[in-house]
Amino acid sequence: MERHAIHLHHHHHGSSTARDMTSGPILAQLVLFAIPLLLGNVFQLLYSMVDTLVVGNFVSTQALAAVGSTTMIVNTIVFFFNGLSIGATVIIGQNYGAKDEDTLHIAVETTMAMTFIVSVIFTAIGVAFVGPMLRFMSTPEDVIPDATVYLRIYFAGISGLMIYNMGSGILRAVGDSKRPLYFLIFTSIVNTVLDLFFVIVLHAGIAGVAYATIFAQFISAFLVMLLLTRTDDIYKLTWRDLRLNMPIFRKIMSVGLPTAIQSTITGFSNVFVQSYVNVFGSACMAGWSCYNKLDQFIYLPMQSLANSATTFVSQNIGAKQEERANRGTSGAIFMAMGITAVIAAALVIFAAPATRIFTKDEAVVAYGSLFIRMNTLFLIMNCVNHVLAGALRGRGDSKAPMFIMLGCFVVLRQIYLFVATHFFANTEIIVGLGYPVGWTSCFIVEVSYFWWKYIRKRK
Repeated sequence: MERHAIHLHHHHHGSSTARDMTSGPILAQLVLFAIPLLLGNVFQLLYSMVDTLVVGNFVSTQALAAVGSTTMIVNTIVFFFNGLSIGATVIIGQNYGAKDEDTLHIAVETTMAMTFIVSVIFTAIGVAFVGPMLRFMSTPEDVIPDATVYLRIYFAGISGLMIYNMGSGILRAVGDSKRPLYFLIFTSIVNTVLDLFFVIVLHAGIAGVAYATIFAQFISAFLVMLLLTRTDDIYKLTWRDLRLNMPIFRKIMSVGLPTAIQSTITGFSNVFVQSYVNVFGSACMAGWSCYNKLDQFIYLPMQSLANSATTFVSQNIGAKQEERANRGTSGAIFMAMGITAVIAAALVIFAAPATRIFTKDEAVVAYGSLFIRMNTLFLIMNCVNHVLAGALRGRGDSKAPMFIMLGCFVVLRQIYLFVATHFFANTEIIVGLGYPVGWTSCFIVEVSYFWWKYIRKRK
């Protein structure tokens, strides 16, 4: 094991892409780390929009519906796996902050071994259960053939996505958010070119779009693996050491699994919110969907700062700098609130023109504007929810945000929707308020928990 005796002073060279967040200006570090994450998220959204545009314009309406109806299934798996990768990010980040190279090395090998095992399982389950999953979601008969083709190919190649996401998680843990972004930009371009080539030149239909997606993902997986095995930095992956170390695996799971469960169930529960909206007919449904599309973009700054807080807090807790971890947490919260407040205010003022980007139907525009004006300002509270949850995970405490968020975003929201619509009034406004009710309650509970557990005893 003598090759672990790398000297620590290597890592302060300008050439190292790892970023030590345990010293230096806090806000600058959070921002510099969050910007590539933000751009990456924007590219991720564009990635899925390109698929939709190509299919909608060059294939068929059934194919478009198929891509739309499979989004839920694909997202559920992506959410779950991203949750697991946060577990790896936190454990590796804490060891990086603690300058514990041996454990960091074992954590990297364990993370990748876990990824390969999970990829095999997910591929097998995914390909086998495509039919039952589509029927469970009551997919219309004319959409099932296209949706089946798309999902079978997608699942066959899902390991590319998983390896890329986990590899990026390792890089983020050591403070490198730039190179995962470069890979993502490159593969987005590849995906777009292949989409157009397979569909327009080869007439491969929806299968072409699925192949383009998995090819692009395999390229990003290849790039990230190349980087991890070729680097001379502290997070190098060595093939012959690849194995599951059980104590480390359990640690990764104890942070990753609650995060995975929480984001999967929250994503899935929005399907039930949708069923309350569907009662009001297609114009309301379309308005709600326009609001949700805009909502995705408002989420990006707070999501990026939340992930930034996770890495920042994990490194500083590893380095035993509790006070600095807390300062970083509050800095990230206030930045997220400031940015979101500006975007939210603009959207409230320009609600109608923003909705018109998606539709010309004035009834839909009216509903879209209503939901935007009602909900968007409440998102400022959601900044606290997400960033604080990210900071708690960075401390290795991910069960608390799981229980709080599932309790407020899922259980309480469903109870509110059921009680309010059955016993008070079933109106669009009452249903639309389902989101803010969940956010507000989560804000109160999570802030109280954080204060009680981490701040109070230090006074």
